[in-house]
Amino acid sequence: MTDNPDQQNNTRGRLFSHFDNTDPSQHGPKWDELWRQDFHPWDKGSPNPAFIDVLNERQDLFEAPTQGRKRKALVPGCGRGYDVLLLAAHGYDAYGLEISAKALENAKRVEVEEKGKGIYATKGGIERGQVTWLAGNFFKGDFQEDVEGGTFDLIYDYTFLSALPPSMRPAWSKRMTELLAPEGRLVCLEWPTGKPASEGGPPWSLPSKVYKCHLQNPGEELPYDKNGDLKEANIGEQSNSTGLVSVAHFQPKRTFQGTGYDAEGNITDWIGVWKR
Repeated sequence: MTDNPDQQNNTRGRLFSHFDNTDPSQHGPKWDELWRQDFHPWDKGSPNPAFIDVLNERQDLFEAPTQGRKRKALVPGCGRGYDVLLLAAHGYDAYGLEISAKALENAKRVEVEEKGKGIYATKGGIERGQVTWLAGNFFKGDFQEDVEGGTFDLIYDYTFLSALPPSMRPAWSKRMTELLAPEGRLVCLEWPTGKPASEGGPPWSLPSKVYKCHLQNPGEELPYDKNGDLKEANIGEQSNSTGLVSVAHFQPKRTFQGTGYDAEGNITDWIGVWKR
């Protein structure tokens, strides 16, 4: 999003009206329309600095590489694919999944232009991973036919959940548990955490409790109040049998300017890392 308040309001208004009164099952083509209109204010031209730092500085949070086996990473809703290229530079066979054909066209162009440059340069002592672009629906899973084993050692969510209506959160959490490998890690860069739920979306309000409660209770319909706030007190502390477990939850030392900071300059984004 832009830093200018008036432009932010115009952008939110356009996004809201674009999806208003549209059944969630039809949102895929609506996102493709925006890409074809060259309207993608969420695109910052690079990976979020918070994710760059996690990959560079917090390898203790992830499964160690196994000799002779490449780890696989998935970025659902990958857009122009910056995170996919970053993960490949860190040695993952990286898969970028998109429902928008136009977004994937852009991603393939970015790969040609940026591969091996700057932050996308392969890290010392690491064999670069392969990049694969997948056209498909995250919730249907046809794309898994092109992935050996069908699961991933790392899944990264940033702006993907915030693009989904709250009614799709149970399905989102269920699919994440299905796609995560037994020793894998789900990394969620939580945003926007401070937006009131009553403002609607996209992007939809995503306080940390939304990630926590849905990932601990994947597939379950959870209680929300009339304003769209999750009633955490009505859920309890215990995960269901397929729920994920928190590995780490912390605020990054940096993130995108203009979206991840409040008016006083404090970071509002969080990073959550989850495992089976």
